[in-house]
Order: sequence, then C-alpha cells, then structure tokens
Amino acid sequence: MEATKTEEKPKINEIYTQIEEMEHEQLVICYDKPTGLKAIIAIHNTVLGPSLGGTRMWHYTNEADAIKDVLRLSRGMTFKASISGLNIGGGKAVLIGKPSLKSEAYLRRFGRFIESLGGRYTTAEDMNTHTADMEYIAMETRHVTGLPENKGGGGDPSPVTAYGTYLGIKAAAKRAYGNDSLEGKKILIQGAGQVGKHLAKHLSKENAVLMVADIDSEKAAKVAAANKGKVVKADTIHEIPMDIYAPCAMGGQLNDTSIPLLSCDIVAGAANNQLEDEQKHGQMLLDHGILYAPDFLINAGGLMNVYQEYQGNYSKTLALEKAEKIYGTSLEVFNLASSRGISPHEAALQKAVKRIQDIGQLKMSW
Repeated sequence: MEATKTEEKPKINEIYTQIEEMEHEQLVICYDKPTGLKAIIAIHNTVLGPSLGGTRMWHYTNEADAIKDVLRLSRGMTFKASISGLNIGGGKAVLIGKPSLKSEAYLRRFGRFIESLGGRYTTAEDMNTHTADMEYIAMETRHVTGLPENKGGGGDPSPVTAYGTYLGIKAAAKRAYGNDSLEGKKILIQGAGQVGKHLAKHLSKENAVLMVADIDSEKAAKVAAANKGKVVKADTIHEIPMDIYAPCAMGGQLNDTSIPLLSCDIVAGAANNQLEDEQKHGQMLLDHGILYAPDFLINAGGLMNVYQEYQGNYSKTLALEKAEKIYGTSLEVFNLASSRGISPHEAALQKAVKRIQDIGQLKMSW
C-alpha cells in the first residue's frame, strides 16, 4: 500500500511486534488497483471456531492507524464471542477510504479476498458498511452474514446491538443504584449512528433524560428530536454533568484526558475499544469511582444476531433471547470484579480468556 509524504509506513518488524503482543494468528493485506480497494483482514483467535466479525470502512489518517484498529477490533471480537458463549473466533476487516469508493466491483473484489481464506474469516456489516454491501460480497463468497432479511439473512444487526447495550446499562444501574430503573437518569449518548439511534429509543421509553452528541449535528438533532432529548456539543461532552455516559461512536474515548473530566456514575456504551489503554484506563475509572460496563460484553448483541445467521437457522427471536443474557452476565462480571478487587474490564477479560483456555485444552486432549 502506498503512503503519502505526511504518513509513516508501518515497518514490518513493528507489525509483527503488534501481532505478537496481541496474540494474533493472521493479518491479511488486500490490494486491488483497478477498484482502488485497500483492505486489511485480521484473524485473532480461532480456538472456539472460525473467526467472525464485521467490515469497517474508514478514512484512516495512515495505514499504521488502520492496522492498529483492525488488530484491536479483531481481538475484541474474540473476547466478545467467548464471554457470550458463542462457538466462533475473533476476526475483523477494515476498508481504507471514504464510503464513496464502494462499488459493485470494489465489494465483489473484497468478497474474493474473503473467499481465498477458505472459511477462516466470515464478515458482516460494521461502521459505514450495510446489508446492501453484504449482498455484493456474497456474490463472490458464502462466508458473509448480515444479509437482508428478504435474502434469508438477519438484516441490520444494530437493533440487537442496541438492545443488548440497553440491558447492560440497566445491569450497571442495578449495581450502582440498587435498582435498574433509568427513569430520570441523565444519560449522554455519544454517536447518533444506527446503534445510538436504537439505543435512544429504549432509553426514552424509560423516561431517561437524554442528551445526544455527534460530529454530525444533523444526525444528533434527529435522534434527539425523536426521543425527547437535547443536543449537546460533541467537543464538550466529557465535562457535562450526567449519570450515565454511553459512548457509541469511535473507540479510545476513555483516556488520560477525558476520565478526570467525567462527572458520571456509569460508563456503558456500544463503541468498541472505549479504553485507550485497557489496563491503565480500566483501573483509572475504578479509582475515580465510575462503574464501567465492558464494551465487548454489553455490545455483543450484534454479533449474536449474525451468529444466528451464521448457524444457518436465523431467528430474530433467538437472537434477542441471547442478547437478554447480557444483563445477567454483566451482573456476574461486576460481582467478580468486586470480589477480586479488579476493574470490571479485567474481570470480563478473565472470564472470556478462561473459556478459551478451557476449550483449547479440551481440543488438545482429543
């Protein structure tokens, strides 16, 4: 892949260092000059089964950022699948560029790259990719989920993601306040995309006091207006008094700068990789008296939805039933964290890793 004069090319030894540190199995670089396709597929861990994870499209500043993102996202998918009891591994793909690059040829070429992996990776939609894109990809590979419902698929998984996140928020409220009612709670949703939009509906029905922020002010205004909420500026959100902060946009929002500014009791949202540094910032939230609902735990509803499709017997009812378990699992994680004196994020990681290790040992004994 080419790099502009202002960007740094990721050095091969640095890439291997990242792969080793995060314990990935495979990183695939894809390039097609005629369509302009630049894609990266990361397969993190396949102990529980072949990897499954969505394809994100983003105009990354440089290729090093794209590699870092796909490695972190695919790793998160491994833990998401494990803690949810799913028999799949963690994978993810990123398409480098603006959504305007997408065309039938572009997406079908990407589908051929997926097909070349022989089933080790199955894709689905993610940020800036949609069910219609999956249809084109499916013309070249059967290793795709998130197809439209009229094609036998599960359709857009974001409503199930939002539902699971909503239940995670309620579980956090139960832990923090003694009951899970969200009535009157000041909740700020950062990100007015598909998941944020559906999450706002659930919170509005409970008469929460909603605030919505997005870099696209028009999207924020629409979501706020539809759910009796108000728009707040995206660049000041961490300083706004609130009870619950729900990040539903890009990751890395919880860091050295933002955490000391937060005046909330709970952080629980659908964004992936919310902690810029997992160990450091998970502990920092704990030290600040803020209850953190691990992202890969409470945003797993979308994965549960495409997993139903992946199994070949899609049922929205079954997907929602799986998502309902997020509430109980979240309470288990909060209790485990408290009993061990660790952050909820660390407790969730330990729970997810234990299942992978147990199943790995079982397979080795065959």
